Amino acid sequence: MRSLFSIALVLLVVLMITVEASMKKKEKAKEAKADAECSEWQYGKCVPNSGDCGAGIREATCNEQTKKTKCKVPCNWKKDFGADCKYKFGRWAECDTTTGTRSRTGQLKKALFNAECQTTIKVSKPCTPKTPKPKGGEKKKGKGKEN
Repeated sequence: MRSLFSIALVLLVVLMITVEASMKKKEKAKEAKADAECSEWQYGKCVPNSGDCGAGIREATCNEQTKKTKCKVPCNWKKDFGADCKYKFGRWAECDTTTGTRSRTGQLKKALFNAECQTTIKVSKPCTPKTPKPKGGEKKKGKGKEN
């Protein structure tokens, strides 16, 4: 009698899991169908969950549908032009002694998630003073094997 009860219980659990899985499949199919109906999704910026960077949420809208997708803001992104605009940069220019900065320009390579990006941007950074490198005869302590 106990074995019959155990078998019935196991079958009931398996049946419940199967029904739940099929319901999830139907929900995903409905979402996919709704996505297919809309071709012009407008994506917002990726908003980090905390701080300036890391995992976050991006909202997308189309007609009257709204969906939220997971996204990630790199921690080394340039805030001036956003993480969704990808640029190809040239070499750094020589140091401008009047401003103490050097600059370079970038051409837009790719705009992710229909982001509004500038076609050309200019970025700058402070000039770094050149320090002479040690000659080959001098060795730094604490690096590598000691004799």
